[in-house]
Formats: sequence, structure tokens, C-alpha cells
Amino acid sequence: MMARRAASMTWFPAVRVPALRGGPVLRWGVLAPGVIAGDFTATVLANTDQRVTAVASRSVERAARFAARHGIGRVSESYEQLVSDPEVDVVYVAAPHGEHRALSLLAISAGKHVLIEKPIAVSAAEAEEIAAAARSAGVLAAEAMWTRYLPQFDVLHQVLERGDFGSIRLATADVGWRIGPDAPARFFDPAQGGGAALDMGVYGYWFAQFAIGRPVRIRALGSMTDSGVDDQAVVALAGPDNRHASVTTSMSVTNSGLAAIHGTAGSARFLDPFVFPSRFVARIAGEVHEWRDTSGLTMRAGLAWQASALAHFIAEGMTDSPWHSLDDAISVMRTLDTVRHQLEGAHRAPPGEDTTLKRRERHDGATAGLRPL
Repeated sequence: MMARRAASMTWFPAVRVPALRGGPVLRWGVLAPGVIAGDFTATVLANTDQRVTAVASRSVERAARFAARHGIGRVSESYEQLVSDPEVDVVYVAAPHGEHRALSLLAISAGKHVLIEKPIAVSAAEAEEIAAAARSAGVLAAEAMWTRYLPQFDVLHQVLERGDFGSIRLATADVGWRIGPDAPARFFDPAQGGGAALDMGVYGYWFAQFAIGRPVRIRALGSMTDSGVDDQAVVALAGPDNRHASVTTSMSVTNSGLAAIHGTAGSARFLDPFVFPSRFVARIAGEVHEWRDTSGLTMRAGLAWQASALAHFIAEGMTDSPWHSLDDAISVMRTLDTVRHQLEGAHRAPPGEDTTLKRRERHDGATAGLRPL
């Protein structure tokens, strides 16, 4: 039977995300002015009322070039100087993964709120340390899971809450793009948190958790590079109440970037890569409803939404994000730990021996609470 195309946008609940303009304004300091920091700063300054007042790098010259490019008035001579700057309310940590823990703890120790690029750290243990420090200091610390703050996920969350899809049973997510040999060395360096899981998988495993809940069983199959980082994986996750998800990640190929959630009464399917502002369709009772982002922001310009949201949370006295909490971020990190440990264990096994289901869950306690399928 052909599905009927219904009146689309009016079927969906109203978007509840904080407006990009007209709300509370924070003064942001940027640590580590790389590519993602540039994209974040550009869209925040162009599309919100937020201010970026300072930048710091290990190289003062690099920080100065970044400041000149974006019209930032203060170039700090060190990370320590920036986090102690009274003209900075919140620190954005945009350094490579391996530096997230140290820079986040530095900002928190100075009493600053902090937004930490994803993944929040390189292990669940590090994520827990950041969370404990933020809670002790009474500041807001949040993983920059910017996709969760896009209007599409506020709307989809509301649809899931009102039960239109019935009992959720299955979710799928594909996240991957080819990383060529000329890419920065960190992608292939285990010491710097290289590999597909931490760079791309974090989106897919977050989506799986959003759809089916925090996983209780995981099985990962995949391949490793000669340098010892995960190159590609197909991962099955089991959540509570017989919910399951599959996530594929790759830095060898560029995949579809699409995702879907399926329930006993309906489903949601993204028509564009779900990581960015995009469209999705809901299929309910033989009708198709299409939701599309009408903000005009595309690709990484959508980073602006998380900055506006954090400004509202902080103004309201919150010390945790109600949309992607520290516990949510830690849970995703546990999934990443488990996936990486299983892939590494299989890679080290003698030829013909599959150790994917063995011993990795015991590795230094990082996968506590999770077990293989």
C-alpha cells in the first residue's frame, strides 16, 4: 500500500529550542583555535548574540591570527591566562581529543563553565573525572554534542515522548567519511585518540542511545589500521526492553550519513545526514509527514544552536545540560570504550582466533555495566 503524503510541518510539535537571538549573552573564550573552533566561532558571531572575547593557543601567533580573522579583541598568552580572565564566562575546549581532560579541568578549576568538544574525553574514566570536578565546583560542563541541540532533534524527541511510533524496537545510524593519507596525523595516532570511533562513531553511538536508551550489550566487528587505530566498524547494541541498534562507522569510505528509528506503530527516517541540520520523515498509520529545518543554517553553521542553549541553561542556574547530560556523555564514552577495546582485542588475536567476545569487558573497568552480545 502506498503511504499518503500528509500535511507535513503542521503535524509536528513546535520547536522548543532557545532562540538564537534575544536571550542571555555569554562571553566565550576559545581554547585551541583549530578548524572546529573556527567554524564554531564564525557561526556563533554571525548567527547569535553570543560574544567571543578571548582566544588562546599553545602558539600566541596562531591565536593572534585566529583573533584577527574573527574580530576577537583579546589574545591570551596561555591557556592559564584565558581561563583566569574575568572577561570570560564560559570556555570552549576545541583541542584534539587527548587534551580535553586537562583543558577542561583547567577551566573548571578557574571556576569557568565549559563546553567540551566531542568526544568529551578519550575514556569513560576521564569523562567521569571531568564530571566530578564540575559538580564539585558548581559550574556547568557539557559535551558539545551539537547535533542534539539542532531543532530536528527537539522535534523528534517530542514525537518519541508522545508515543506516535509505538514501542521503539530498532534504530540504525551510518556515520563515516573517507580520511585520506594527507589528513592530520592525529587521525592515525593511538596516542592522540585517533580512529573512526572517537571522530565519527561518537555521533552514531549518541544517536543509538537517543533512540533506544543506554546500551547494556555491545558487539563490534571491524578493522584496524597498521598504526593501531580503528578504521571501520559495524556495531550491534542492545538496550533495555528488547531495543536494538546498529551503527556503522568508517574513515575508509564515505557512507550515507543517514539514520532511522523504528517502532511498532511508525518510524522516523532522515533524508539527509542526521549530524547536520536536515530533514526527516515520520511514517504513521499510512501517512508520511516530512519535517525540515527552516532556520537557514546548514552544515556546521548549526553549531550555533548549542551556544544559545548553554547561555539559557547557565542563566537559569543549571549545572548540567537537560538535553545531553554529563551522565549521557559518560554513557556514550563507555560505549566507545567497549567498541574500541573489542576491536583492539580482535586485532591483537592470533590469526583465526576471534577474541571479540572475550576479556575486553574486564579491561581496567572501563566497560563496567556493559557486556558483549
